[in-house]
Amino acid sequence: MSINKIFAIALIVLGAMGLIYGGFSFTRDTHKADLGPLSLSIDEKEYVTVPIWAGIAGIAIGGALLLFSKKG
Repeated sequence: MSINKIFAIALIVLGAMGLIYGGFSFTRDTHKADLGPLSLSIDEKEYVTVPIWAGIAGIAIGGALLLFSKKG
């Protein structure tokens, strides 16, 4: 399997996941303090939305790459 086909399939899968889930969340350490044996940290949870046009574009570009890639 060529690199173009793998990249095209990845774009299609990521575009579909973006349409299905609508975004993703992650946690980030914002503040950390170590005071001897005591350790304090603050984690913030953030949510990133994936626009609908980005999901559709990923599927369309991935499909075009699959259709128009060279055979062989």
